[in-house]
Amino acid sequence: MDLYNFLPDMDLKKHRIKISDVNRPALQLSGFFEHFEQSRVQIIGNVEYTYLQRLDVEKKEKILQKFTTYDIPCIIFCRDLQPDEDFLQIASENDVPVLGTRRSTSEFMAELIFCLSEQLAPCISIHGVLVDVYGEGLLIMGESGIGKSEAALELVRRGHRLVTDDVVEIRKINEHTLIGTSPDITRYFIEVRGIGIIDVKALYGVECVKEKQQIDLVIKLEDWKKENEYDRLGLEDEYAEFLGNKVACHCCQSVRDEILQSSVRQQQSTTDRRRWVTMQHRSFTAACRKISQKVMMMTIKPETTYLHFCI
Repeated sequence: MDLYNFLPDMDLKKHRIKISDVNRPALQLSGFFEHFEQSRVQIIGNVEYTYLQRLDVEKKEKILQKFTTYDIPCIIFCRDLQPDEDFLQIASENDVPVLGTRRSTSEFMAELIFCLSEQLAPCISIHGVLVDVYGEGLLIMGESGIGKSEAALELVRRGHRLVTDDVVEIRKINEHTLIGTSPDITRYFIEVRGIGIIDVKALYGVECVKEKQQIDLVIKLEDWKKENEYDRLGLEDEYAEFLGNKVACHCCQSVRDEILQSSVRQQQSTTDRRRWVTMQHRSFTAACRKISQKVMMMTIKPETTYLHFCI
């Protein structure tokens, strides 16, 4: 956020931001404190700063004393504005952090609200795999061993991007947006049964991984059961609910066996191609060797005949 601290001696670890909203205290600096949201981050822009500079010393000190007695998380000055010594002294006495930034007020407020909304959003962890498919967040769910990681790896091989495997952290940004991320310990790794842990970023490149993605569709993998009825046309709307938000959901048959067979066929075809190339190389080498021997014999034979007649 490019913030700098005007009170470096103050311990900031004991100050906590609990909500994502911010406040510009224009009315509070004029003396109106009813319905004051003291738990919000207070933003000082050019208007508030100019108003404070025009107040006389006694009135300014009285308002700042009352303003800083509230339990304010911090006060941030935008546009590289510099608070005066009286402001810093009163804030230090009431243990209120004072920060600053060079960015414009509107731009900084928008980014601060977005960052706080993401960091302070309700969060849950579920078992599944999240993949970015053509820009859409695809959450693959199902029982352990059903083939979620195999399906995700096949999608990565086709140019799509892995977000997280095995554990998906879901954050509710608002009533319509769910963001999925990966825990730090498993980021960019995927585990495939029978193979082990694969570093997707190192194996396929940085373009095949992503740090976070909005969840747009849920796919539930399950073993095929003859007695169950499946909607193959997509006429019935099904939803999965996370933190009160609904996401479109579809049930599909597990493709684990098909993926494994496809991998085996590809491996066999690759082996056959390599074997064919090797055979062609060996045949070409053998043919070149025979031609070289014939050429050498033809060059040596006349000399041998000449020597025979001389003897």
